[in-house]
Amino acid sequence: MSPEHIRGGRLDARTDLFSLGVVLYQMATGTPPFRGETPALLFEAVLHQTPVAATSLNPNLPAKLERIIDRALEKDRNLRYQSAKELGTDLREVARVVAPAEKATSQSETTDQRTAATRRRTLPWRAGALVALLAVIISGGIYWRWRTHKPVALTDKDTIVLADFDNKTGDPVFDDTLKQGLTIQLEQSPFLALISQGKVNQTLKLMGRSVGDRVTPEVAHEVCQRTGSKAMITGSIANLGSQYVVSLKAVNCNTGDILTEAQEQASDKEAVLKALDKSAISLRSKLGESLTTVQQYATPLDEATTPSLEALQAYSQARKAQFTKGLAAALPFYQRAVHLDPNFAMAYANMATVYKNLNEVGQAAESARKAYALKTKVSEREMLLIEANYFLFVTGELEKAAQTYESWQQSYPRDSLPYANLGFVYETLGNLEKGMEQYLATIRLQPNDMTSYVNLGSAYANLNRLDEAEATFKQAEERGYNSENLLLNRYLIAFLRGDTAQMEQAAQAAMGKPGTEDLLLATQADTEAWYGKLRDARQLTRRAMDSALHNDAKETAATYQAAAALRLVESGYRAQAHADANAALNIAANRDVRSMVTLTLARAGDIARAEKLAAELDKAFPLDTIVQRYWIPTVRAAIALQRKDPNRALEVLAVARPVELGQPAQVEVFLCPAYLRGEAYLMLHNGGAAAAEFQKFIDHYGLVMNFPWGALARLGLARAYALEAQTDPAAHDKARAAYQDFLTLWKYSDPDIPIYRQAKAEYAKLR
Repeated sequence: MSPEHIRGGRLDARTDLFSLGVVLYQMATGTPPFRGETPALLFEAVLHQTPVAATSLNPNLPAKLERIIDRALEKDRNLRYQSAKELGTDLREVARVVAPAEKATSQSETTDQRTAATRRRTLPWRAGALVALLAVIISGGIYWRWRTHKPVALTDKDTIVLADFDNKTGDPVFDDTLKQGLTIQLEQSPFLALISQGKVNQTLKLMGRSVGDRVTPEVAHEVCQRTGSKAMITGSIANLGSQYVVSLKAVNCNTGDILTEAQEQASDKEAVLKALDKSAISLRSKLGESLTTVQQYATPLDEATTPSLEALQAYSQARKAQFTKGLAAALPFYQRAVHLDPNFAMAYANMATVYKNLNEVGQAAESARKAYALKTKVSEREMLLIEANYFLFVTGELEKAAQTYESWQQSYPRDSLPYANLGFVYETLGNLEKGMEQYLATIRLQPNDMTSYVNLGSAYANLNRLDEAEATFKQAEERGYNSENLLLNRYLIAFLRGDTAQMEQAAQAAMGKPGTEDLLLATQADTEAWYGKLRDARQLTRRAMDSALHNDAKETAATYQAAAALRLVESGYRAQAHADANAALNIAANRDVRSMVTLTLARAGDIARAEKLAAELDKAFPLDTIVQRYWIPTVRAAIALQRKDPNRALEVLAVARPVELGQPAQVEVFLCPAYLRGEAYLMLHNGGAAAAEFQKFIDHYGLVMNFPWGALARLGLARAYALEAQTDPAAHDKARAAYQDFLTLWKYSDPDIPIYRQAKAEYAKLR
């Protein structure tokens, strides 16, 4: 390969002339001009080293032939031969000059001398010159092929499909394992872009196949064409006596031409991953990736993953289960992987993400912490993932997580994951527009990744753009995508539309699905509480908790009960809320549960316990963005309001303003600082300021969704207008209308709810 080919530059006929120079050099000297034990070292030699002078290796070589070879091997293509014709002319001149001299010498030698001379002279250069003339003709053929078939190298716009490995050994330990290893090695490349497993599964559905079907070369070829990919890579492993042979092949999906191949031998089973490493690195370079990135991003698989084939097999099974059966199904395989290899960093990292998505935030933090302790044993890309998870799940430093994702984007500009995760960080911080921008960027990079569509649809909903949200969710659904988040969002959009039939359909679709059933039951509980049906909400919460506990999701169950306690305390059931809050702590005391419980106890009047828990939160999560800027200020404001000190409440809530539109927990809990700020202004008899705070729940209806405090905020708005009416008669009608809105919303509520009785009494006085 010429220097410009290695660097991934534009290719022309001169690159073939460089390759011909390499052939001429070896024909003339018996050795190649460049050497290297690995592809990376070989490329380094081609780019920067000057070959040993050909005449020093073969003193009989004509000086003019040496000059021809040197010119063919010029690293700067502009100094190289510019055409095969020009090189052919010079080679014929060497042949013309040398032939008479050879003839004269042969006439003066005996037969034995001539035989020896032939070995000395004819093989080094005359045969070389003659064969070189044939090589020039071949070079012309190569140039013609290049002009008609284009270079084999991929571009930074192309995508690749991986086929399943053809395991010819009969040993099941290689099933799926080598494909996963190859995926990890190729994903280290900032240049190559693999079609995601989610997209492969979606395409299999469109092909009339089942998710998880084997991706044979024939299937991979069709997936490749359907996804508009440039190439597919097939792999195989076979026995060679007591050894193994690992083979890789890249094929052009459009023409069927073999782009490049790589093959390595392994002396035994333990050496197979090293052989896979070598062949994958060789393939990367041959597909057009630059030497710089091949050298920089090529952590060996036994370091990037695990030296244990059995642990890697469990990891590959986890990944497959995650994409075919859901998050909960993947956990046992991840757990087996870390049991087989306790130092398997990426198994811990992926397990952390699964736990987080299943609302098991304590388990997520523990797994992320273990991965972080092992981060020196992974690739550059995986280190970025592990560091971001650590900031998200362990320390809670959202700004640092955002910086890590930005670095990830710079190092791997074709990787969609950092864009998607940065969108999540922005949304958690309350930067809704910036979150949406990141999700749009994700889809530009992976237009067929349905998870990105769900994220984008949710972002649209948060910004009250319901039509766009619904269209985005529908697009994902029509393409065969289904997940707990899609069902949840379908339900919530239907709630905002008032479409009870669609809500019921989504809820029924979730029944019997681990990790989804409990989520929809808890969401239904919020809806019942939104309308004041707290008894029904309580029953649904219990069902959601039972479903979660059945799947050993204790943290999720505790989160549902803590959220229910928040509903109760604002409705006036202080004693029951207090009991439920303590019960939630006894089930699982993760960050979200402790935060919601502490706020509930403060609102219930248990100031001493709330202060103690707040101090513990502060100590346990000193760097956590949401704890420090959202939960602790909100709790302290609630305590100040219990002490009839609204000015102190407003003072401590000031720090929460920049993040109050964020999502502080894994359940639907929004705008708590704004609610308490409104309460503080009511206590100060500042109706206008209070109304502005409660109005936020109505203005941001797409964000608030069915969070029950959003319904109660309408009563807060009515009370704010009633205060204004004391000095401004024009506000009287606004107050009446606001009370009517709330009472209409709760017209089928439980009749004995304390805050409902208060609202009716206030409205009666206002009339």
